[in-house]
Amino acid sequence: MSVAQNQWSTTVYVTTGELPPLNWLEVLNPDIRLGLVRHALFDFDGTISVIRRGWETVMIPLMVEMICDGQPATPELVAEVEEYVDRSTGILTIKQMQWLEEAVVRRGIAESPRTAQQYKQIYNERLLRPVRQRMSQMETGTAARDHLMIAGARSFVEGLHDRHVSLYLASGTDHVYVLEEANALGVANLFGAHISGAQDDTEAYTKERIIARILDENHLSGEELVVLGDGPVEIRHAKARGAIALGVASDEEARFGLNPRKRERLLSAGADLIIADFTHHTELLSVLLDGRLPPAARVDTERR
Repeated sequence: MSVAQNQWSTTVYVTTGELPPLNWLEVLNPDIRLGLVRHALFDFDGTISVIRRGWETVMIPLMVEMICDGQPATPELVAEVEEYVDRSTGILTIKQMQWLEEAVVRRGIAESPRTAQQYKQIYNERLLRPVRQRMSQMETGTAARDHLMIAGARSFVEGLHDRHVSLYLASGTDHVYVLEEANALGVANLFGAHISGAQDDTEAYTKERIIARILDENHLSGEELVVLGDGPVEIRHAKARGAIALGVASDEEARFGLNPRKRERLLSAGADLIIADFTHHTELLSVLLDGRLPPAARVDTERR
């Protein structure tokens, strides 16, 4: 641990392992160097936005329905579908539908199997019903918009932007919908041209390639990039390239608090750090960008 005198006369923490115990931040990798972050890549759905909350309850029944084609579903089949959807969270939707296309053929129950693109169209039609309803009920004020975001997400993203961190947004949801929903929430301007949704005719915008591009084009060391997401895909790819993998184990219905299932998923993917939400956005900004806690947080920690 090194001590540096600055305007607050605070200790500069070199690694995550040197942070005091914090009830809002779970440290899984004690060797992450802090204070280096200058770029941040966010997943969108479930990490910032909850407009599409409950998408799993649309996708899983759809997959079971398409595979069974009117026949009763076995517990084994439902478990297979649930396990796949869980571990594939964060990848391109078309990839999930390609898995469905393969599963329909493999099971051999459906009389007229469809293509992945056709399955995706059905899925989008069903999911867009609650999405459109939520967006139509959303008022233009910031407070109303925040009710469709993970708690504290706006303040955290704005804090990064104000500190001149380069921001990127990546999603497995179609690009047109990501743009529309980010604009509706009033955060699209914070990411500028760095918003990448899925485009079925190219794999250039997968999270794996986006992470690689950010690191390579900016000549970054891994810990200069933090990747934030609630799914295993972005966490695994962040770890593979040495970026900081910050899991957001968000309860999308409540918008705050821990989702234990997400936490287990993020643990399995190898997350370095886990938070439940962004209610401690001031402290998180200070930890990631400055390598220390702000004064008020240090006092609270010492009292505990």
